Amino acid sequence: MTQIVDLAWLSQHITDASVKGITHATSTLIRDGEIAVGMQMPAVRELAERLGVSPATVSAAWAQLKKQKVLAGKGRSGVWVSGNSVMPRPIRFEKIGNYGENVRASLAMASPDPSLLPDLRQAMLAGLASPQLNSYQREAISPQLQTAITPRWPYPAEAWLATDGGFDAMNLIVQTLLSPGDRVVIEDPTATRLLDILDNIGAEILPLPCDEQGPIATALATLLQKSPAMFIYQPRTHSATGHSVSQRRSAELARVLANSTTIIVEDDGIGDLSRWPVWSLGFHYPERVLHVHSFSKAYGPDLRLAVLSGTSEMVKRLQAWRNFGVSWTSRILQDAVAWMLNDEDTQQRVQHARATYAQRRQQLLAALAKRGLLLEERDGLSVWIPVQSEQYAMITLAARGIAVLPGERCSINSRQFIRVSAALLPFAQLDSIADAIVIASGRELNLSSEL
Repeated sequence: MTQIVDLAWLSQHITDASVKGITHATSTLIRDGEIAVGMQMPAVRELAERLGVSPATVSAAWAQLKKQKVLAGKGRSGVWVSGNSVMPRPIRFEKIGNYGENVRASLAMASPDPSLLPDLRQAMLAGLASPQLNSYQREAISPQLQTAITPRWPYPAEAWLATDGGFDAMNLIVQTLLSPGDRVVIEDPTATRLLDILDNIGAEILPLPCDEQGPIATALATLLQKSPAMFIYQPRTHSATGHSVSQRRSAELARVLANSTTIIVEDDGIGDLSRWPVWSLGFHYPERVLHVHSFSKAYGPDLRLAVLSGTSEMVKRLQAWRNFGVSWTSRILQDAVAWMLNDEDTQQRVQHARATYAQRRQQLLAALAKRGLLLEERDGLSVWIPVQSEQYAMITLAARGIAVLPGERCSINSRQFIRVSAALLPFAQLDSIADAIVIASGRELNLSSEL
């Protein structure tokens, strides 16, 4: 018979009855072996009554431990201990693309083409000349980088902070400004790692539908009635669908957000490779907008550099959290990027890369159109393709050695699609890849003689 954890004993070991406190105390008891794998947890309602909290608080703590694969089960069968290793992991991100040796075309990751990236040699030498080099002063951003980005920033920001890449910035924002159980509105679909980051903090995700102009304003208005703590969206080229927020849509979102206090986070992951401008909500609500601009895809992933802006108070809070760890981003990398932002040859190379990615996208779209699959030309390093069955699409493509990103990795709802990277498309295989994608989409292959 399954042993049930003693209710009185467990409640005595939980001194902080918040979601975070219940999660921490329970995970510690499990990790230390005082609650063994296979034991059943007390009923949610009974534990809630003993702790003097609502059942929702205990349920939220259990949900957090389920995400960490420590607890399992629900309903009448009860919740039981399934593991004793509490190790948060980005589950969605880690599940992307392990196809073994069968892969002949790896199109899952929307990574930049190394041959289109700027040469970093002169930039790194400029970074080594930083006047603040090797200082232990914990400055939010180097003066050189701040000077370089100020005239190109999408709104007049009050303060900036350099981070170790775009997702480092997003994780920092979430870890610092959210608590377990907070509600967060986020586009559906969105970036895979953003969902992992929100899962890790224990946020309640409220998926926001989008169309070709970005988040739908009326849907956002409905979700704001639930008083979310944060709204996260991609203000221009979207990492999954390739759409970009229009000026008109940005104005609609601004009107909907007028009477809320929700923090607004703009994640500009593709940065300077986008062909569209950013219509930042920072123009309307600078007191509660955090804008993140990543330089990785345009200037080099190994630069690991992004910049975020916000109020001075917000940036101070983010910097305080960073002081538990790295404290500041390498000034060598910051000043290398500052140099590239002012270097004419580098900027021309970025423009060339943007045009080349557009050409590759268009070639893939033309090959699909030739076979009867007509898709709208959008932007970015990949192509968003609706399919009748995502599972069928993934099996069909994997059987042909083609790896793509399944929509389930970046979506909360059951919308069926795949994302195919065009940035590193092997054009010698374009015809066979296009054939496979059309078959995988569930459509009949209809090869036309005309492009």
